[in-house]
Amino acid sequence: MRKALKWLAPLGLLVLPACSMEDDSAVDNGTVGSPAAETAAPAIAAAEDAAVGDAAETVLADGARGPLAGGAEIPVSLPKLAYAFDYGFRLAGKDIAPLQQQHADMCEAQGPYVCRIVSLTRTGEEEDEIHGQLQLAVASDKARGFGALLAASAEAADAEAFRANITGEDLSKSIVDTEARVRSRIALRDRLMEVLETRRGKVEELVEAERQVAAVNEEIDQARSWLNEQQGRVAFSTMTLNYESATPGGSFLKPIEGAVGSLGAIFGGLAALLIVLGSLALPVLAGVFGVRALRRRLKPVVQV
Repeated sequence: MRKALKWLAPLGLLVLPACSMEDDSAVDNGTVGSPAAETAAPAIAAAEDAAVGDAAETVLADGARGPLAGGAEIPVSLPKLAYAFDYGFRLAGKDIAPLQQQHADMCEAQGPYVCRIVSLTRTGEEEDEIHGQLQLAVASDKARGFGALLAASAEAADAEAFRANITGEDLSKSIVDTEARVRSRIALRDRLMEVLETRRGKVEELVEAERQVAAVNEEIDQARSWLNEQQGRVAFSTMTLNYESATPGGSFLKPIEGAVGSLGAIFGGLAALLIVLGSLALPVLAGVFGVRALRRRLKPVVQV
């Protein structure tokens, strides 16, 4: 036992200096048990977060795509599309007005922030062909679903859907260019206003600056008006509903009606031609008969 203690004593002396050296180095480096280390830790974490945020902003500014270090997706701007919906329905002429009014009522029931009536027209009589049109402005995110509701109501009224078209126009570049133009014009106006406020320069220069401010303000108003119109087209889609009356007998009677109409036009043209020829021939015939009558009267006088 004493021999074991003799061997352990030198080992303990060797271990204690090593531990003291590690503790001293840790304290000197400010990493273990130091108030400075505890105070610096939040600052370091904040700096790291700021660096990550700056990197994310740089990636977004460069237009890169893909997930960030934290796994969040980079937002990508979607194209700004202006949609136009075109539907056509064919049904009996007497049913066009009720269906058209039903569709208008369905639009008004959605509210002005979802659907608005732009125009409503209808031409023709019940005996003839009737054409109707209803033009709506529908919120773009609701337009397709509302179009399906309109088609379902038309189908319930025994209407035949003969046309259904959806077209889109990309206005992204035009909107971005207009916004950039507005910003540049506003910056120019601010510089000109600064010149006018400081009153530095000659009178002619100040007068010219005022003219330029007025011209720039006009350009800004025009650009903003055009920008609002484009944004409105993106926010609200144009929906056009066309209604046509179905002719009884379908396509069989249409050629016959066309032929009868052509014959009427031909006979009318012939009658007009005869009238013209008659109006030209009457004076000639009157002259001929007048000369003959005059000769008969003068003939006995010449014999005497």
